[in-house]
Amino acid sequence: MEDYILKWAVVPGFTMKILLISPQTPDTFWSFKHVLKFVSKKSSIPPLGLLTIAAMLPKEWELRLVDLNVERLQDQDLRWADSVMISAMIVQKASVQQIVARCQAHGKRIIAGGPLFTTGHEAFLEIQHFVLGEAEEIIGHVVEDMRRGSLQRIYKATGWPNLTQTPIPRWDLIKLHNYVTMSVQFSRGCPFDCEFCDIIVMNGRVPRTKTPAQLVAELEALRLRGWREMVFIVDDNFIGDKRSTRVLLREIIEWRRRTRAEMGFLTEASVNLADDPELCALMVEAGFNKVFVGIETPSAESIEECHKVQNRRDLVAAVRTLQQRGLEVMGGFIVGFDSDKTDIFKRQFEFIQRSGVVTAMVGLLAALPQTRLYKRLETEGRLESETSGNNTDGALNFKPKLNREFLQSGYRDLMKKLYEPKIYYQRVLTFLEHHKKISGPRPRLRLSWPDFMAFVKSFWLLGIWYRGRVAYWRFFWSTLLLRPHQFRRAVEFAIIGYHFRRVAQEC
Repeated sequence: MEDYILKWAVVPGFTMKILLISPQTPDTFWSFKHVLKFVSKKSSIPPLGLLTIAAMLPKEWELRLVDLNVERLQDQDLRWADSVMISAMIVQKASVQQIVARCQAHGKRIIAGGPLFTTGHEAFLEIQHFVLGEAEEIIGHVVEDMRRGSLQRIYKATGWPNLTQTPIPRWDLIKLHNYVTMSVQFSRGCPFDCEFCDIIVMNGRVPRTKTPAQLVAELEALRLRGWREMVFIVDDNFIGDKRSTRVLLREIIEWRRRTRAEMGFLTEASVNLADDPELCALMVEAGFNKVFVGIETPSAESIEECHKVQNRRDLVAAVRTLQQRGLEVMGGFIVGFDSDKTDIFKRQFEFIQRSGVVTAMVGLLAALPQTRLYKRLETEGRLESETSGNNTDGALNFKPKLNREFLQSGYRDLMKKLYEPKIYYQRVLTFLEHHKKISGPRPRLRLSWPDFMAFVKSFWLLGIWYRGRVAYWRFFWSTLLLRPHQFRRAVEFAIIGYHFRRVAQEC
């Protein structure tokens, strides 16, 4: 049956039917699963990789996209498809295995790509074809071989493609209202060389960017489709190429002025952003209000161990600087370095509370495939298994220097303590005290119906139904009376805190 389908692909006028499937993401920090009930959404973010691949396929082909975070995979979708394309991250492995079984039952050929397969395709013998690495320079070969009915098993990118080739994602394949944020990408790659990071394995150390006009065109496409909320610029390091970032920000500022676009932005950046007041000012003026920063650890020894040279500084001061320039810092933290001492959990807790990093994403160290950490631990005979990709599941895939049970129990205790209502709200108040509202795009003053319902649900669930209601109401009234201009954001923090509390409980 598969050969029959591919032979028909060479017939003039034949239209191929491609089913693109995005696997389900388990409950992690980034899933924001427990926020969704408040905001009446189905998923936090759309599958940008698949939407971009879809835009690279021939326009005459028929495409359907099924995001398992939003809807179920139906048998009729599989029966409709000539071929199935899957893009996945490591954390989605379990869902991928279920998808593969469904495809096999329907006799469907699978073409798989994304980080899960780029660093570990050997584990998926039942998948017929792989696209490894970035697709821009090899997708044409894949398409041509599909047309000829002669697909190879592996297509591997040999270099780092020029992102000016990347098209605008196919937003028409999804329902935007199902998602909390939209996502776009300006650059790939990071100039730093952290031992545990797989970004440089997949995307290299020399940042590559789209043209500013390209990125603005993507934002305009979203605006024309009615998107007015947050957009996550998912770059490995948004300031990896500061010169290009400055040019982009000025173009976004001009685009916002011209179109009166209302969407805001968040992104990921290295902590040396704090060294550049002009760049911070441009980001705020362009509509950025959040930035995720890999802070990792207050331990100078552990910073040296993982070679995170950009973090050789007073990290509390760096966080405070970004807050005072109008940016909320969402922090990534890691426990389990060889250099960590037995007081590491106490130090992490004190750092997070003192710095006012409200969204503190703490995980146990994981040795990701093909990273320098993975290779070192393998050489030392300490690598024990592959990682699940979920650094909140309490598992360690290597033999740590500190006692394993000590690390796991300490991690669970730290997570629960950080997101205890009273402690969490104290951290929010610390942030609100130091955060400065700098002149930039004014937020929408009109309260939409979903916004109103989110407020109502938060009052009921956090103030009446769930544990922590006393701390909630103290936080509620103190913010409303003493910081009324920050009240809306405070309620948003309360809702997000509920998600992290649930993740902490499930660790």
